[in-house]
Amino acid sequence: MIELEGVPELVDPVMVAAFEGWNDAGDAASTAVAHLDREWKGEVFAALDAEDYYDFQVNRPTVFIEDGVRRITWPTTRLSVVRVGGDKPRDLVLVRGIEPSMRWRSFCNELLGFAHELGVELVVVLGALLGDTPHTRPVPISGTTSDADLARRMDLEETKYEGPTGIVGILQEACTHAGVPAVSLWAAVPHYVSQPPNPKATLALLNRLEDLIGIRVPLGELPEDARAWQVGVDQLAAEDSEVAEYVQSLEEARDTAELPEASGEAIAREFERYLRRRDGSGPGGHATADGGDGTPGTPHLRGGPSGRSRPPRPPKTSGDDEESSED
Repeated sequence: MIELEGVPELVDPVMVAAFEGWNDAGDAASTAVAHLDREWKGEVFAALDAEDYYDFQVNRPTVFIEDGVRRITWPTTRLSVVRVGGDKPRDLVLVRGIEPSMRWRSFCNELLGFAHELGVELVVVLGALLGDTPHTRPVPISGTTSDADLARRMDLEETKYEGPTGIVGILQEACTHAGVPAVSLWAAVPHYVSQPPNPKATLALLNRLEDLIGIRVPLGELPEDARAWQVGVDQLAAEDSEVAEYVQSLEEARDTAELPEASGEAIAREFERYLRRRDGSGPGGHATADGGDGTPGTPHLRGGPSGRSRPPRPPKTSGDDEESSED
């Protein structure tokens, strides 16, 4: 039974979820939800029973000492509530954990039970995948949904993905079948620098979330961290002529494909975000763009999921940078 004593009545609640693991290249998605929880001082009100969903030989518990007493932290998924103020208050139910090892349908049903009890009006699941995208350009964010009406209303793509999926795709479909509006936001992380953290991808996810649900997220040091991250990768790339040449080829492909889209819609979206901020100023591999399983990187520039020490040179076509998102 779901017990929600102590949880206040929520205002226009949106559930925002992210899961570490295959759906979370560069830890970009889970870090985004952790940022929301930290900035708005979220209060945890529930945790799923770790025994039900996790293989402890895959996701091991950790031991720590607190006040001289040894304690154990079990891998699990926790839910917290944050109150978002402003002219149009809106509350968020944050879901953060590790992709479960088993019983995914029961896992999703339990989360949907919480959503129903709390009156959640929309579920947004964040994810990140590895892709052929240059670190020097804005992070591609794709928003997808299985609901054709929702896609039209919120300017999203109606997902057509077929192939391997993770808990992000399963939860979105569970929401759709339960009649709960659900959206997935995916950030594309450069496969040649996939190790966490990736503050630039985290920042891009939070910006897109702002646009989607009409809130202002306090970003703290994230913009500065994103700039520092890019400078660091620039320096690493400059030390290797082959990597620098490969990055340049990705840039050319990206710029060619996006030239027609440097349009009023993108500019208007950025201007609206600026106005919002001004008015409110006082373990395992990862999902890849083709649905495959990529291997995490190291602190140095590395090849992609194939494990090559150097990334392959893509063919010079206008479609090189297109990211196919997993639902």
